[in-house]
Amino acid sequence: MKQQLNLAQIREYGNVEFLARQMVEGFITGLHKSPFHGFSVEFAEHRLYNTGESTRHIDWKVFGKTEKLFVKRYEEETNLRCHLLVDTSSSMYYPERDNGKLTFSVMAAGCLAYMLQRQKDAVSLTTFADAIDMQTPVKSTPSHVHKLFGNLNDLMHQAKPNRKTAAAEVIHQVAEKINKRSLVVIFSDMFENAEKADALFSALQHLRHNLHEVLLFHVTDKATEEDFAFAERPYEFVDLETGEKVKLQPGQIRDSYQQAVKSYFSELKLRCGQYKIDFIEADIARGFDQILSSYLVKRTKMK
Repeated sequence: MKQQLNLAQIREYGNVEFLARQMVEGFITGLHKSPFHGFSVEFAEHRLYNTGESTRHIDWKVFGKTEKLFVKRYEEETNLRCHLLVDTSSSMYYPERDNGKLTFSVMAAGCLAYMLQRQKDAVSLTTFADAIDMQTPVKSTPSHVHKLFGNLNDLMHQAKPNRKTAAAEVIHQVAEKINKRSLVVIFSDMFENAEKADALFSALQHLRHNLHEVLLFHVTDKATEEDFAFAERPYEFVDLETGEKVKLQPGQIRDSYQQAVKSYFSELKLRCGQYKIDFIEADIARGFDQILSSYLVKRTKMK
């Protein structure tokens, strides 16, 4: 039960906390065989002993194995405050057979929540569509994180709403509410109205202006939403956020569609680069290593 789990299996099993633990532990084990070897020390639940401080909390079992002095970390020793934002608008329920992008985003957020818990970092969960639906406090206690996993489980099984994305307004609100410098991680397909692109970029810039670090995971089903890789036969395409329907064959619009999507996504990526926002293309067919690796690189830079 590692990265090979598909989205249908995740929804069927339904326990985000258990699956996240399995995926993260498997990922960390794999670090020893990858270019990230050595970074796994970041996940230790100890810190090096500082000369002169009390020896009361030294872990002597670890000393026996390593001949180095480590002190156990406690809840008040929070290193990082992380806010996870998950887009729950109607378009995130595509592909509809397994609520693809939403299921992927929920599981990815769960993996990061578990990773943050291992590091004794504080985490918050915010869900949104055209407004903020839920926003938890930012804490590092086990009871808080367990409750957060319960929220993620509920998300995966709620009925599809009929709601558009209003990421710009929500991100502005989040930027205003976060008082301390934090890492803000966003999971969204970013299918905002193209006419509102400047508003979206302004909102992302608002986070950076307030000195927050930002990881934007652009969640897509790349094969169909970017490449438009549909078989050449008649389809009825339905806009999940407006309900608008159109009947056509993919070849009639494939070139113009690909050009429009590429232009919008390229602009999004370019502007994120200008604002020093980490923009990661997260294809739901590629599994969760892409999420964990990107977070790990960012976390290491913030040390």
